[in-house]
Amino acid sequence: MWYRKQEIIKMDKQIERAGDDNKNNIGVLYGIGVGPGDPELMTLKAIDTIKACDILAIPAASKEECYAYSIVQAALPDIENKQIMCTPFPMIKDKEKLAISHNKIYRDIVCALEAGKNVAMLTIGDPSVYSTYMYIHKRVMQAGFTAVMISGVPSFCAAAARLGISLGEMRDEIHIIPASYDVRATVGYGGTCVYMKSGKKLAELIEVLRTAADGGADTDEEADMTVYGVTNCGMESERVYRGLDELSEAKGYLTIVIVKYS
Repeated sequence: MWYRKQEIIKMDKQIERAGDDNKNNIGVLYGIGVGPGDPELMTLKAIDTIKACDILAIPAASKEECYAYSIVQAALPDIENKQIMCTPFPMIKDKEKLAISHNKIYRDIVCALEAGKNVAMLTIGDPSVYSTYMYIHKRVMQAGFTAVMISGVPSFCAAAARLGISLGEMRDEIHIIPASYDVRATVGYGGTCVYMKSGKKLAELIEVLRTAADGGADTDEEADMTVYGVTNCGMESERVYRGLDELSEAKGYLTIVIVKYS
């Protein structure tokens, strides 16, 4: 209980200081990592910051289709009384359309900050790991506003814990690879390869790993590897896979694939 009270006091003071730093009563943007899916993995700091903020910005067109919001709602049922700002980030590669979307979200956030509102912008996992929040964070900072990042448990760490495996020991290398990367180029990296949000490229990834395991492609010998996967880690729909055969059954955008090379 002592720690809990001290954390609340610390967060209140942080928000007060941020307010004092803005003489014109300008609000503060908080990028909050809500963890991989299990509400119990949300940090105390994330919970206290959300409670203290005026507006909750969610990365979806509605509360009903937002993973991050459902995680917070399970931990904080009273969140339904919080003002919601929908900030959907389209998963497209068209730079012009992306710019239009990001500009709108940025303008909405800035309007709230200029009105003196503190905004909590939610993101799954941690805001520093392949998070769309960072697009807004950088622009807000460049415009002279205050933006604070609140760490969350990264999905790949939660997946490793769920599998009961280590991501790295001694001098092992750990490679974090986004789904947009050329997976064929990652064969031979060694150590541990973590493929983030690999749902869309899962079939290609499995094909590449099977070829490497059989000693095909550009390899001279069979690769000694162990393959794991977790879909929707920490959520009710969570699925765990061990080996390429099981992994071939995986479906879902939020699929983490972990490959450990011996």
